[in-house]
Amino acid sequence: MPLPFHFRPAALAARLSLCLLLCAAQRLHAADSDTAADSTVIARVGDTEVTAGEIRGAVQNLDANTQAAATHDPAALGQVVRLILAQRLVLKEALAKKWDQNPLVTAALTRLRDNAIAQTYLQSVSTPPDTYPSDAEVQAAYDANKGKLLVPRQYDLAQIYIKNPKGSAPAAAAKAQVKLDAVRKQLAKHNADFAAIATAESDDASTTAKGGDLGWLASNRIQPEIISQLGSLAKGSVTPPVRLDDGWHILKVLDIKEPYTPTLEEIRTQMVQSMRTQQARANSQQYLAKLLQDNPVQIDELTLAKVLKQP
Repeated sequence: MPLPFHFRPAALAARLSLCLLLCAAQRLHAADSDTAADSTVIARVGDTEVTAGEIRGAVQNLDANTQAAATHDPAALGQVVRLILAQRLVLKEALAKKWDQNPLVTAALTRLRDNAIAQTYLQSVSTPPDTYPSDAEVQAAYDANKGKLLVPRQYDLAQIYIKNPKGSAPAAAAKAQVKLDAVRKQLAKHNADFAAIATAESDDASTTAKGGDLGWLASNRIQPEIISQLGSLAKGSVTPPVRLDDGWHILKVLDIKEPYTPTLEEIRTQMVQSMRTQQARANSQQYLAKLLQDNPVQIDELTLAKVLKQP
């Protein structure tokens, strides 16, 4: 799906592959939630199935940008499912050939087991008590960071997208230009219905059924070429066609939210989670520091310097 905000789809497959490799370890941290995961089967190949809960778990383990891509782009989400199924098929074939008995594999599994035990134990001794943070601590953190909590201007946008990637063949570019000119003529008519035109003409299949509606986007997530057009527009205005690498974007401003600082109650849940995460990280560092203090480490520095050198 073409989106008027920053996203690099080239990195999606690599990020998803890494996520699926790490999912086994992540499940240890989410065992309780897995038991309640939605068991609805979304996809299958042969006797191998993928449930809705497994898909959610895979997406939750991605970084924020890739999560956004998978959430907004059905093709990206489909890639998540295909990679899960591919991993299952590889596993099935490997087990059939007793690959799990390979010495290199057993050594790797031992390392994974040891890491999982150490990491989950460290997590257990680092988790702050349920009483942290107190209401007073949350209030103090809010007051101290209030200046950094400003939410930038947000736009509720709809778009008409005309596909015309840079470098397209002349015939394809000419066809896109004809379509763009036709759309502009329709929009220039009195009482033109932007949503109806988007549904009929936009090349963005994921939003045509919604009249091109993209939803709310923060200004700092919108492409500079587009935000420069939006800055002076009022609610209900339509931008001129904006050329991006993938084609032409025509945006309608459905609504605008001016910058604001959220109240403590609006962000209390996020603040508590962030404070607990930070405290857990600090507890972990303190625990490891004390562990090393109580168990002095001796290192042969001369030999260590040669470990990674080529023979």
